Parts: sequence; structure tokens; C-alpha cells
Amino acid sequence: MTTPRSPNTPAPDHDELERLLAPCALSCSAAEAHGIYCGLLASGTDAPRARWLGELTPGDAAAHTDAETAALDDALNALAKATDAALADAEQAFHPLLPNEDRPLRERAAAVHGWTRGLLYGLGIANLDAARLAPETREVLDDLMEITRMDLDDLDDSAENEAALAEVLEFLRVAALLLREQDTPAKRP
Repeated sequence: MTTPRSPNTPAPDHDELERLLAPCALSCSAAEAHGIYCGLLASGTDAPRARWLGELTPGDAAAHTDAETAALDDALNALAKATDAALADAEQAFHPLLPNEDRPLRERAAAVHGWTRGLLYGLGIANLDAARLAPETREVLDDLMEITRMDLDDLDDSAENEAALAEVLEFLRVAALLLREQDTPAKRP
């Protein structure tokens, strides 16, 4: 499963959110948008949802019709609610929002790359000071930076690459949960 799901809060469809985000000024993918929200949540910044929406759609009213704006707002709010619920779930039901598993490996790997970049961007715009984090948390950030350096050009649909992507996905899932639970400087009074 590659979408943040909760029994009470379904996440929007990846492809539909991708379509709705296409005309936005930030020009990010659905996976990257989700990563940004997760980064803002993990940082402990005030009003992460409002800040996220401001990042994704700054003055984009002209880029969308009223119906498209409403659909984008609904999709983003549904994604935020589903993500909040998944990250709070004791069963650890959180998963990055990515294309379905039946999509080509290269497309899914590019989405993983985008989600990771988004997560780091979200942490960055929240002014998270990595130097003030615990060594384990800094190590997670270093590993996330390595993921953004993935070579996406030479990927084929081999079993070895599928297994490697599955490992990266599990790391991302655990990293998001770990970052969310850490006592980050922004969370301190």
C-alpha cells in the first residue's frame, strides 16, 4: 500500500491529485506535495496545514477554475487529514502518497525521489536546525539526502530494483514516523 490511509479518512487518489496540482505555481508532483506536508508536520512548526497550502497554491486562483480550486482544496485537505490520522495511528499505517504498485518502477522511483525532496523541503521551510537534532535524527536526514541522489536513469523493472525500492519505501515510512516523534527544536517551548 502506498497511500496514507485511515479507515475514517481516505486519502485522495495519487493521479487525481497530480492532475489538480499540475497548473499550480510551485509545480510539484502529488508525491512531493505529500512529502512537503510530512516535513512540516515532522518539524513541529505552527499551523503546518495552513503553511503547506500557502506553499502549494500561492496566488494560484487564476490557474484554476472555481471547480478546480474547490477540487484541489478538497483533495489537499483530505490528504492532510489522512496523513494526520495515519501518523497518529498506533498501528503505524502511514505510507507516502505514491503511484500504484502496478506502475513502472522508474515512475514509482521518481515519485519516491520527489516525496523525499518534498520532505526535506518541508523541513527546510520550517527552519529546522539539523545541528540541534539528536545524532540519530541527523543520520536519518543524511540518509534522506542520499535518497535524493538516486540515479533514476538506469532503472529497469528487475526484481533486484523492486526489492531495493521496497527497502527505500520502508525506510521512508519509518523515517517519517521517527521524525514526527523526535523532539525537534521547533517543538520545544
